[in-house]
Amino acid sequence: MLKFTTDHEWIRQDGDTVTVGITHHAQDALGDVVFVELPEVGSTLPAKATAGVVESVKAAADVYMPVSGEITEVNEALRADPALANNNPMDEGWFFKVRLSQPAELDGLMDEAAYQAFAQNA
Repeated sequence: MLKFTTDHEWIRQDGDTVTVGITHHAQDALGDVVFVELPEVGSTLPAKATAGVVESVKAAADVYMPVSGEITEVNEALRADPALANNNPMDEGWFFKVRLSQPAELDGLMDEAAYQAFAQNA
């Protein structure tokens, strides 16, 4: 199941864990990503909390927690090669994984069709 936030993060669920990254729209708006700050594994954050930062040649933007939970893994490959966020944002360019503490929060996120409509007006 793929879900999206109004802050242009995508979420892919696998059981009680979700993988989080930025959308194609977000990386297009940012331009060439040159640095990412990822959250600390083991930290527990509420939905909407700042979990990281992505910096590009044009701007810096916060990456938010789409759901509440514990950070279980970060993408070290992305830290080493931030361009993965541009080249493959929906796969190899993922940012972090979260063990859900409030699975019902997923219900408040957009599906792909709703996100595409939202992103056209963003």
